[in-house]
Formats: sequence, C-alpha cells, structure tokens
Amino acid sequence: MSSTPLPTARTSAEEDPGRRAAAPLLPALPCAVLCTLLFGLLLTLVVLRWGPLMSLDASVAGTLHRTAVAEPGWTRLNRALSDWVWDPWTMRAALLVAVCLLARRGERRLALWVAATALLGTGLQQAVKAVVGRDRPVWPDPVAFAHYTAFPSGHALSALVAGALVLWLLRRTGARPLWRWTARTVVVLSVAGVGFTRVYLGVHWLSDVVGGWLLGGALVAGSAAVHGALASRPSLPGTARRAG
Repeated sequence: MSSTPLPTARTSAEEDPGRRAAAPLLPALPCAVLCTLLFGLLLTLVVLRWGPLMSLDASVAGTLHRTAVAEPGWTRLNRALSDWVWDPWTMRAALLVAVCLLARRGERRLALWVAATALLGTGLQQAVKAVVGRDRPVWPDPVAFAHYTAFPSGHALSALVAGALVLWLLRRTGARPLWRWTARTVVVLSVAGVGFTRVYLGVHWLSDVVGGWLLGGALVAGSAAVHGALASRPSLPGTARRAG
C-alpha cells in the first residue's frame, strides 16, 4: 500500500507569474519618490534663480563653449551625435520598435503601457518648459541652435526614458544577462553622452540636463511601480473561476 506523499512548500519557481514579474520592481517606488523630490528641489532653485546654481551653470557652460569654438572638428562630431544618434526622435523610434515587438508577441497591454509612458514624458517635458520659461544660453559666437525654452532638456529626458524603459522591459521579460549588460552599457553611454553634447554645444545649462534626467527617472520608475502593483493584484474570485 503506497503512502500518501507529504505536502511540500511551494518554491519561488512555482510562484504566480504576475507576482514573479512584479517582485524585482519593488525598488521602483522609492526611486520614483527620490527622483520626484530631487526634481522638485532643482525646479525650485531654477525658478528662484539661486545664485550658486546659476554660477555653476554659467561656469560649466562657458568653459565648454570656449572649447567648442576652438575645436570645430570635435564640435561637428557632437552635433552629429546630438542631432541624429541621440535625437529625441531617434529615441522615440527605438521605443516604437520595442512597442511593435511587444505587440507582435501578443503583449498588447504592455506595449500600450510603454507607449503611454513615453507620450506622457513628452507631454510633461513640454508643460514644464512652458511653465518655467527659462532662457537658453546666448553666445556671440554660437556653434549650434535650439528652439523652445531650456528647462528641462528634452534630449536628456527622452534618452533616459527610452533607455530606462528598454532596460525595464529586458528585465521584466527575463532577457539573458549578456543582452542586459550590453543594453545597460549603451543606455548609460547614451544618457551621459547626450547630456554632455547639449551643454557642450551651448544650447542648455547643466541644470537643464540634470532636470531632464530626474524628471525622466521619476516618470519611468513611477510607471514601473504602478505597473508592478497592478500586475501583482490577486484576481477576483469570479475571474479566477472563469480562467479555470
């Protein structure tokens, strides 16, 4: 007579897929709060034209602009990177590819979530620009030109939003470590690189770039936190019976 098998504890590998996907996203909420607070502080200092911050902006911008004027070859390279490789439309095109791949895999809700996050980022950026109305640097010998107001940097925000969303998707879908490390390297170089080019070309202050990073980080972290919370919610009893 066979003995009845003893009950075993449920392992982490057998957990609900929604909870397993949401677990790594728990740190997203503190990150969103921290970025929001830092952005709010920086926004306040920019609006009040806090002296030490204005001096730092002017010092960094002046030093880099003198280099840009003296090194036309290096300046042309930075313009190509800023206007083509790291342009906001390039970042949006990369996200569009990711959205299309998600939709092709049948993950239409996630694709819509990513698209909505990116669109919200563009809307927030334009709204803050309109409210703050900060002037861009003005030079007697400019090496580049840009439209609209300065704070926050749209290039910096777009690069961070696109990069962070791609990294979030790779982590959420369980991509191989090599892919994740490669993507992480590309994203870090792109986010830092586009920030440098905008200040080097004399079209943004340093605080504009930092503001774009913080606002983009707050947006993506907040989006990931909300998505994780929704994904981890238990199903309604009626829904569970229908699924069964």
